[in-house]
Amino acid sequence: MKLHQMKPADGAKTAKFRKGRGEGSGLGKTAGKGQKGQNSRSGGGVRLGFEGGQIPLVRQLPIRGFNNYNFRKVYSTINVGDLEEFEPNSVIDIELLYTTRFVGKIEPYGLKVLGNGELTKPLIVRAAKFTKTAEQKILAAGGKIEVI
Repeated sequence: MKLHQMKPADGAKTAKFRKGRGEGSGLGKTAGKGQKGQNSRSGGGVRLGFEGGQIPLVRQLPIRGFNNYNFRKVYSTINVGDLEEFEPNSVIDIELLYTTRFVGKIEPYGLKVLGNGELTKPLIVRAAKFTKTAEQKILAAGGKIEVI
C-alpha cells in the first residue's frame, strides 16, 4: 500500500451535522432549543457560577488567608548566559535589553540578572538586583556590576 492509496476506515469520516436545517435531522426550526427564553437566543445562557440572582456560592464563602499578589515586586529577568551576545566592555541596562528584545517589557522594579549560563566577556551590567551566582560570573569574567 502506498500513501496515495490510503483512505480512512468506513464510518470514520462523517458529514458535519447541520442543526436547525431540516433535512431529516429532526432538529429543524428551533434546533432543539425550545420556543423562547434566554437559552434559545443566539449567545444566550448565563455565565459560569450564575445562580439566577441568588448570591453565588463563590461569593458566600469566606475569604481566608493572605495573598501577596497585589504587593509583589515584579522584575524583568535575564540570565548571564544571554549576555554573551553583546560586545566586550559594553554597558548593559534594561533599556538596551528591551530595544534588542532580550526582555519583553520593562517591569516596574527594573531588571534582575540571574546566574544561569556562562559569561566569557567583560561587561558593565546595570540592574536593580543580581543573584549571587550572576554577580560571581560577571566579576570572574572581568566585568563590573552596578546596582541601580
